[in-house]
Amino acid sequence: MKLTVEGLNSHYGPAHILFDIGFEVGEGEVVALLGRNGAGKSTTFRSIVGLVAQRSGRIMFEGKDVSLRPTHEIVREGLGYVPEERRIFTDLTVEENLEVGRQPKRPNAPYWTREKLFALFPNLGEMKNRPGGRMSGGEQQMLTIARTLMGNPSLVLLDEPSEGLSPKIVEQMVDAILTMKKEGVSIVVSEQNLHFARLISDRAYIIERGRICFGGTMAELDARPDIRDAHLSL
Repeated sequence: MKLTVEGLNSHYGPAHILFDIGFEVGEGEVVALLGRNGAGKSTTFRSIVGLVAQRSGRIMFEGKDVSLRPTHEIVREGLGYVPEERRIFTDLTVEENLEVGRQPKRPNAPYWTREKLFALFPNLGEMKNRPGGRMSGGEQQMLTIARTLMGNPSLVLLDEPSEGLSPKIVEQMVDAILTMKKEGVSIVVSEQNLHFARLISDRAYIIERGRICFGGTMAELDARPDIRDAHLSL
């Protein structure tokens, strides 16, 4: 397995947020972590990359236990993280933002150049000299993902990549994620948008109040309207 999470428990201060979270991501898979707002999706991602301290559990990435390692070491191992907030340098151009994320080529991971990223996100290539602060929200989301890929990760955590985007940009995001998969990047996507998840995902897990309550293929989830209605309906 590319990523295995076992018995993960995390807290914010005295508040117990995640309860025995467990899931797996295979080589080259796209896996969706579905749930309503506040269900624990972002906290799960932040715990995996070491931004939220876990109290118990194990996180295995490419056969290595990274449970207690600091964030910068986890990222250097090849685990990329794109947070929900579009964290770009607004005073830097698109090209300069990409250069900030550049890392050496990694063994057994795709190697991304600016040219490949401009092919993945053509909008960025058309505005490579534009400051990040003069880009739309969708363009900033593309830039955040592209900058993460400049680190040549073998797995990427994408936190709600479709949130707040126009339908046209969402279509481009679907194409980009499927291209990333073809290039050999494993992906975990946190989403509330079930339609978006269907278009890109091999398997899905549902999280509700900090607990995993479903795991299976998208076809298995589609066959369970009771699960969808109970845990994904607004």
